[in-house]
Amino acid sequence: MRLGFTRSSLSIFSPIFHANPSRPTTCLSKSPPPTSPKLQTPLFLRPPTFSATLSNLWQWKNWAKTLSSSVGSKFMDADNGPDTTLLHRELNWLIEDALENPKSFLTYLGTNNMVGFDNAEITVALRADLQELYALWKQRIEERRPFQYIVGCEHWRDLVLSVQEGVLIPRPETELIVDIVGGLIKGNEELREGLWADLGTGSGALAIGIARILGTRGRIIATDLSPVAVEVASYNVRRYNLQDKIGIKLGSWFEPLKDVEGQFVGLVSNPPYIPSNRISGLQAEVGKHEPRLALDGGANGMDDLIHLCHGVALMLKPGGFFAFETNGEEQCMFLVDYMQNESKGSFCDIDIVSDFAGTQRFVTGFKERSIVNLQTTHISVK
Repeated sequence: MRLGFTRSSLSIFSPIFHANPSRPTTCLSKSPPPTSPKLQTPLFLRPPTFSATLSNLWQWKNWAKTLSSSVGSKFMDADNGPDTTLLHRELNWLIEDALENPKSFLTYLGTNNMVGFDNAEITVALRADLQELYALWKQRIEERRPFQYIVGCEHWRDLVLSVQEGVLIPRPETELIVDIVGGLIKGNEELREGLWADLGTGSGALAIGIARILGTRGRIIATDLSPVAVEVASYNVRRYNLQDKIGIKLGSWFEPLKDVEGQFVGLVSNPPYIPSNRISGLQAEVGKHEPRLALDGGANGMDDLIHLCHGVALMLKPGGFFAFETNGEEQCMFLVDYMQNESKGSFCDIDIVSDFAGTQRFVTGFKERSIVNLQTTHISVK
């Protein structure tokens, strides 16, 4: 596990996606990807079945540090990627995850040379073979493979979530949805004890975060089109012993929820919202490695958000709450206008909520309790 660092300082995935939405085309259900790969165990949870001498481990660490130093600001200048300073921090995190007892050896590994060290040939227990560590760090620098995929996990809120190729890495700004729900359920027994949905759950981050703040009877159904995501989310749910509160279902958006239509008190989603033609211009860690299925929102990034708008009114109970993450201000305003005009009378108390950086990021609201009084709908911006 991490020693002396917080995960928030690691993330290079700032809210960099800004779309220019126009009227979207009709969104159809997406086809699922083929078969899922084998579930990968996060590095820090692997048994320490490998070993290397402290001298050999020091040689690898200095090779990796030299490789990181060669990057300079090249990645940052190219696409706002990691610079040498961040890569050095990531290298320290990798060492901490790979060693069984990192505290005992970090001082030695931080020295400039091993000459004269009596412990140079001491054996160090590792969770990965030294050759694998060489390969992993080469992938990080030469292929720009995301660090979270290298170590197999991401620190998100107070969670350590398993992630791997085929699963979107959860972002810090998405944490705010859990905070919004947490504030909402205080003093509201119906929302605290009812049934919630997390659509496009990915690693299960939102479902797990919300489940941990719900009441004793509150439950969540999380869906995802990707078999890989369903497998990883299920693994994360089991790690936090939430099998009785969270059900994971494979399928596109609302399709797995037809048997509970109209029974949800809350629905959240962080859907794909990047315009198709902007995927290639994203950070290499994102555009080349994260699943396009979780990024690509169609021609203007709005396809899945509009699809969610069409279904949420059917899924929620009267007075039920929804929260959608978007690409930013323009998508927020477009979505609010769409819900106000195309779904007139279905929703009320629609808000635009800003993220930690002050960017308008989320659209929230409630299903109208009665369609008789259409004058109650109002828009506010937070």
